Amino acid sequence: MKKLVIFPFNGNGIEALDCIDETEFDFLGFVDDDLAKRSAHYKILRRNFIEKHTDVLVLAVPGSSLSYLNRKKIISSLPVSNPKRFVSIQHPTAFVGKNVKIGVNCLIMAGVVLTSNAQIKDHVCILPNSVIHHDSIIGEYTLVGSNVVVAGGTYIGKNCYVGSGSSIMNDLSIGDGSLVGMGSNVIRNVEKRVVVAGNPARDLSFRNKTKSF
Repeated sequence: MKKLVIFPFNGNGIEALDCIDETEFDFLGFVDDDLAKRSAHYKILRRNFIEKHTDVLVLAVPGSSLSYLNRKKIISSLPVSNPKRFVSIQHPTAFVGKNVKIGVNCLIMAGVVLTSNAQIKDHVCILPNSVIHHDSIIGEYTLVGSNVVVAGGTYIGKNCYVGSGSSIMNDLSIGDGSLVGMGSNVIRNVEKRVVVAGNPARDLSFRNKTKSF
């Protein structure tokens, strides 16, 4: 079986355990930089384990609504010189439609639906029961929460965070580095590196307090 570690020991990583095919992967433990973290159930390893054991595959799922902008920096800092060591994992209940493309180091959780021609770029994490409709693109290093609906033809940029329960209307664009708050309804394009929330979603930055999306 393929040997696998998950980085870091966080909520995404714990939920990733439910997605692993135990007939394909031998899960060795979590890799984490926080020396204070402990687990009664799993081994907590240091990142030099990845460097030393070059035959071990890696699933890297760091990030939250507070740290999503640092995902690229954090993942890139891992001692993984060969990108083929990163593995993408999807839960057996996830539905992947025709001509869907999934990049490296992606985690697709339970109940996720990816319909025809959707593209999931590298280092993306999609939480349970979200739907990415036809011809939509999810950019590198983006996190998509649970029960999110992304309508057809939508582009979500790099390093974005889409909060749980949100809906994004068809044919829209979400700029790189933007955050969509939980339960938001996005009906207009979103610029780069802004925070939007509400129904309809509004820019929460000072310069555009009344603009709806």
